[in-house]
Amino acid sequence: MSLPAPVSEALARRDAARFCAAILPAVSRTFALGIKALPGDLGQAVLDAYLLCRIADTVEDAPGIDPQVKAALFDDFLAAFDSPAALARFTAGVQGLTGDLAHLTLTKNTPLVFAHFAQLPPNTQHLVRKWVAEMAVGMRKFVLLYPDGIRIQTIDEYKEYCYYVAGTVGYMLTDLWHEHSSSIGARRYAILRERCRAFAEALQTVNILKDVAVDAEKENSVYVPEELLRAHGSTQSRILAPELIASNREALTQLIRLAWHDLEEALVYLLDIPRRAVRIRLFCILPLLLAYATLRDLVQSNAMLQPGGSVKITRREVKSLLMTGSMLVMSNAGVRWLVARVRRRSFELAFTD
Repeated sequence: MSLPAPVSEALARRDAARFCAAILPAVSRTFALGIKALPGDLGQAVLDAYLLCRIADTVEDAPGIDPQVKAALFDDFLAAFDSPAALARFTAGVQGLTGDLAHLTLTKNTPLVFAHFAQLPPNTQHLVRKWVAEMAVGMRKFVLLYPDGIRIQTIDEYKEYCYYVAGTVGYMLTDLWHEHSSSIGARRYAILRERCRAFAEALQTVNILKDVAVDAEKENSVYVPEELLRAHGSTQSRILAPELIASNREALTQLIRLAWHDLEEALVYLLDIPRRAVRIRLFCILPLLLAYATLRDLVQSNAMLQPGGSVKITRREVKSLLMTGSMLVMSNAGVRWLVARVRRRSFELAFTD
């Protein structure tokens, strides 16, 4: 696997802006589409914030690295906002990481992301830094808590983990909407803040559910709480055991209920965004629709509990949801109709081949 040409060209020129724009679709196709919809400083802020979060996530997920080494990397990452020396230590420290090429390329070129981030207005930098730091502190905590691979024990611990890795993003985005959108004043901001955590955590729970096998096999992490598995006669060490697939499936029931609840809260969050803030709505609608579609398929599947398995909706449905969601995003009634339709069955337009 090789890097996309725009990434290689940006690296050759050490062009921070081009690198950040080019690496984004390599590390997240879904959010790349949404971020492109955001204007000016807001778009750059969300781009840089997303890349900084992916860097922290790459450190957390890196296989075969001593937890104390990861903790030191997180310390340097947090200090890098103020200290060129800490940024240099972090950059040197991540050169030996292994994993996905795109994520490694991003992480090994963290100075370019920080250079781009430094061009943002000071208050915007402050908001992003606050929430990225909160995320990184939480990741550091869990890396040290589970030195042999994350093994979430209880529902309460699961919710704490999801707050750090996803809820923080919901708060950060909402703070940025308020900072950069004239249509999101103090009253609307307060309303959005009530559900912004659920918006982000809904997407996280769906990702965890669809990738149970991937996380266990590739990242040595099990996020399905041990207490749920034991209540159904299984354990985290047997989460992919063929003879326990029915029991393991039952153990996911509570997380599936949590995902449906948070998705409904996320839908209200989207509909509470003023229609004048159409670009922010566009950013939010695609991941929400994809999460609904994925959870719909997941409740009828055991693929995520089988070695090498995962739950994925078709490319055709992704294109159909992108196209239709973009057309209906200004209409609350239209969005509600589309979500209800996606919950029932696959949504594929005939002309998206």
